[in-house]
Amino acid sequence: MFASYVLVAEKNMCAIAVTLRRTLFLSLRQTADPLGEGVRAVPIMSYSQKNARGASFCVLEALNYTLAMTRYRVWSLIVLALGVLLAYFVWSTEMDPASRYHFRFGLDLAGGTELVYKADMSQTPAGDQASALSALQGVIERRVNLFGIAEPIVQTEQAGGISGSADNRLVVALPGVTDIKAAVDALGKTPTLEFRLQKDVQTGTTTIASFEPTGLTGRYLQSAALQFGSGATAGLSAPIVMINFNTEGAALFEKITKENVGKNLGIFLDGQPISTPVIKEAISGGQASITGRFTAAQARDLVNNLNFGALPVPINLESSSSVGPTLGAAAITAGVMAGVIGFAIIALFMIVWYRLPGIIATVALAQYLVFMLAIIKTVPITLTASGIAGLIITLGMAVDANVLIFERTKEELKSGKTPREAVHVGFARAWTAIRDGHLTMIISGVILFWLGTSLVKGFALVFVLGTLASFISAVTISRVYLLALVPEQAKGRWHFLLGSGFRNV
Repeated sequence: MFASYVLVAEKNMCAIAVTLRRTLFLSLRQTADPLGEGVRAVPIMSYSQKNARGASFCVLEALNYTLAMTRYRVWSLIVLALGVLLAYFVWSTEMDPASRYHFRFGLDLAGGTELVYKADMSQTPAGDQASALSALQGVIERRVNLFGIAEPIVQTEQAGGISGSADNRLVVALPGVTDIKAAVDALGKTPTLEFRLQKDVQTGTTTIASFEPTGLTGRYLQSAALQFGSGATAGLSAPIVMINFNTEGAALFEKITKENVGKNLGIFLDGQPISTPVIKEAISGGQASITGRFTAAQARDLVNNLNFGALPVPINLESSSSVGPTLGAAAITAGVMAGVIGFAIIALFMIVWYRLPGIIATVALAQYLVFMLAIIKTVPITLTASGIAGLIITLGMAVDANVLIFERTKEELKSGKTPREAVHVGFARAWTAIRDGHLTMIISGVILFWLGTSLVKGFALVFVLGTLASFISAVTISRVYLLALVPEQAKGRWHFLLGSGFRNV
């Protein structure tokens, strides 16, 4: 037995009869409606045969709607598969001890020492303060790396004009280090600048290059400057680093270069080579040039390292704190538990109140969470307790966008629109509110990141990224899933599934 139907486009009042076999168009009543034109099926007997000439046109329209429905279902499967792959990535990289994508935890979670130094810029010209602070960060980073600490963090905080403060701070985070005094002593002393001669040592058939101290150190260096090629090299504009020694250093430098022509004179900062130029001739007058295969940026960094071999500006320890590993582990457990409970409560409310759309919102929310965890691992972002709080807050924002969409869709259903048309219109009318709400949150997060301390910045960064991800989750993932499942007509069980609260559609 075959059932006969005719398609009627309600907006253009088309009433063209056509007989369609159910076996060929089994899913016709659940076709997609991308144009929002409300296509419905009615018995053929209610129309005259004289309108059958448009039957082929209506068949093509039905096929278009069927293809649209299929397209949404294919996309939903792709999105779901991507979510599963991301979940596997998050889980497998955390289980693999050798993976480089483990979560990075801040001191408040992993335990360790945090030192906050205040840089004294009173004697530094305003135009040089940014470069001096950057050079200070580089010097301290090299010192920290000598400790062999896993994933240390050295960052600067330069106050802006809006905050009304002129403080410049250096924040040093040392995971796993609990001896504050040893850390302060190691970081607070002046870095060592040395000039060493290369000496080749023959070991069997192997020649090993080593560098021996010459006695020429940074205390003899008067200044360093960056210049570019002149005369024959003007066209090449090759960067040249000019160095000047004081009187005592000039005499020592002349003696060293005179006795070691053709050898490499290595420049070491904190025991690490930063340049190994070749001595071409004896150099008198206390001035020398360093040339090599380096870019202008590398030459500028070399000048900064030479000029700021000692700390470029005085620093004073402003505060120090230490967190034990046990307390950090307890904080991680509490943060994870808060996230799980928060997600479970949100999911339960959405499913009970919004039924099928609520289930879809929960799946989209889970994919949003997996997506955020993958971002945190790959960037990577150092997670702090405040960062976890920011992630949990964005869960509420993500579901808030879904609530706006579902409520607008419910209003359209009450006005008599078909379910698919109501979904299209509901998303369109909720779009401006969702866009503006997320934009204001992003602006707030950017301001917090710009003006806040390191603790606030951790919260702000996760909050901004979570807001962007929740926006994508609400307006894209939820929409694809809804249009892949919602039928053209709300009949039978669909009255209950598409309802909300205590009412059916």
